[in-house]
Amino acid sequence: MNAVTQADLLRSLPPARRYARALTGGQSAGDALVGAALKAGLPDLPARLALYAGVTRLAPPPAKPPQGAVLPARQRQLLLLTALEELSLDEAAAVLGITTEVAETELEEARTALRSAAATDVLVIEDEPIIAMDVRQLVEACGHRVVGVAATEAQAVRLAETKRPGLILADVNLGAGGDGITAVGRIQEQLKVPVIFVTAYPERLLTAERVEPAFVISKPFEPLALAIATYQAVSSTVPIE
Repeated sequence: MNAVTQADLLRSLPPARRYARALTGGQSAGDALVGAALKAGLPDLPARLALYAGVTRLAPPPAKPPQGAVLPARQRQLLLLTALEELSLDEAAAVLGITTEVAETELEEARTALRSAAATDVLVIEDEPIIAMDVRQLVEACGHRVVGVAATEAQAVRLAETKRPGLILADVNLGAGGDGITAVGRIQEQLKVPVIFVTAYPERLLTAERVEPAFVISKPFEPLALAIATYQAVSSTVPIE
């Protein structure tokens, strides 16, 4: 075990769990991966980087590449570490055990390949009209098709039933219109579809106290973060829970 303190590890667990879920596509698989990494021992890195490295080392490769998948495993990992986990290039290289120069080259290749990833139909759940418009533009810039924008829980359920999207991008707090997590729960009773939650407070969704989403990105987010999240969500290595 790395010589980091237990307090360091506890502080680093939520981002490590988020990263593991993004790699595997589900809560239980991601959390099991973090547990396996802790049992196997961590490399001699700061706590957060050590957990990322341990998870990466044990992450299973896709048994069968999904249709439209164009990114090798390490390039996906680089994108997740830099775009979603917001590591520097040097930190991401340390996690993967490669040089910064190699990481820079592969990251550029990954960004280029991401632009040709398979498109899907997206339902946006967002109650703020201006934010919804911005999100729609970002989703379409990633090459996807927005088939509906819902401002309330009821609208989201109704649109999901009629449009049958391949991906849902949902805000957590819908104000007077309800709760994004509840809306998604109702939708997934009838339609098994990957979901990305967008929130200014991602730590509130990583408490291990309830069923939690596999994909969480923080507000405000960069277009690249949305691009890799949508790609990973629709090409996950395990079925979405």
